[in-house]
Amino acid sequence: MNDMGGWTRASPDLYPHQWSWDSAFIAIGLAHLDIRRAAREIEGLFAHQWKTGKVPHIVFDDHAPPESYFPGPEHWSSACNFPDSAPDPSSTSALCQPPVHAIAVRHIWRVAERRGSDMEEVDGFLKRIYPALLSWHRYLLTCRDPEESGLVTIYHPWESGTDNSPRWDRPMERLEVGEMPGFVRQDLQHVEDPSERPTDFQYERYLWLVELIKRTRCDEDAIYDTHPFLVKDVLASAILVAANEALLEIAVRVGAEEGEREVLETWISRGRRGLEGCWDPDWGLYLDYDLRAGELLPTRTVAGFAPVVSGKLDPGRLEALVARLQSSEFAGHPRLCRSLPPSTSPEDLGFERRSYWRGPVWPVMNWLLWWALGRAGQTKAAGRLRLEGLEQLDERGFGEYFEPFVDEPLGSLYQSWTAAVALDWLYADPLAVHEPDRQG
Repeated sequence: MNDMGGWTRASPDLYPHQWSWDSAFIAIGLAHLDIRRAAREIEGLFAHQWKTGKVPHIVFDDHAPPESYFPGPEHWSSACNFPDSAPDPSSTSALCQPPVHAIAVRHIWRVAERRGSDMEEVDGFLKRIYPALLSWHRYLLTCRDPEESGLVTIYHPWESGTDNSPRWDRPMERLEVGEMPGFVRQDLQHVEDPSERPTDFQYERYLWLVELIKRTRCDEDAIYDTHPFLVKDVLASAILVAANEALLEIAVRVGAEEGEREVLETWISRGRRGLEGCWDPDWGLYLDYDLRAGELLPTRTVAGFAPVVSGKLDPGRLEALVARLQSSEFAGHPRLCRSLPPSTSPEDLGFERRSYWRGPVWPVMNWLLWWALGRAGQTKAAGRLRLEGLEQLDERGFGEYFEPFVDEPLGSLYQSWTAAVALDWLYADPLAVHEPDRQG
């Protein structure tokens, strides 16, 4: 229903455009049905890559009604219309999202290999997409990390993919909103209960940050000098480490230059070091770092387990994080309908059971944790997530996210990446380690 031919909209009504990390997860699911179509999903997205290497977080569908989504392309036009922007500046946003794409590309390759597909065609896809992926990662590790910390800096909560998470409460509350044009929210027209969506207080600040980015015309140096929201995102950073590992395998496959492979290895080790600097022993989790305030941001969310995604964790730390994930603070909380981790711990002050990333269970995050735990050798914990996740989708449908105590589907009820998660789980060998961590 959401297949638009060469790309997939996130949902029919609430999200009628192409979202960056959604499409990466969607390609992972599509690979089991049609290798070519999965590759086209990625290549279609990267056709809108900016000259800086940035992959925009939204590619807008010109045929969608203008009132279907806000902020739409006209809202972004002044930020995107400059020499370093996308090939078609009117068609994208100016933000980005976590870099799952290389992981998806490697997944397409692996599925094709297992199925005995035409590897000549697959290798052609890998050779075409590899330079674009390398440029994307280089953008994140230069423009978004001038400190060479190994950690990705985000300019807006939307770039984290976890929009209204309590992770961002402190820096958002410190914002002073100036004069900007009025706006009408379209997202509230597509849900019955406004409490499912970010508040007006949050939304006003989202749009103020967009306004400030537009005023710089996306000048990365100017943003770093003046922007009030600069946060090192542990989840995006951990995904980037795993994506660099995937890209290194792709580099070897396509015969990339030795110098490029060495750069990727440097990025991987730098990313792991950076993540270790975000460990907080008092909270027992990895925390985001606010560059403006010079402090870690203490919250209990699923992002705190991000280094499990990056791989090669110290065995003791890994065991401790898995135990924490299964504890009463997360998947073992006594009020949960299922043993699936809420996006925010029910014991955190920021928890709200129906509000977007402030409490609901997200199938896509369950998939990411399942994949990460599987390649780390934690097959029992991974298997439990897969089984509980499949039962949820079988019984409750393809919701965007789910209320954790009664299992009610919320947000969009026909979410593409939820269907993609179901496909990959159904095709997976439940007894196998999914995509083993070849570096340890």
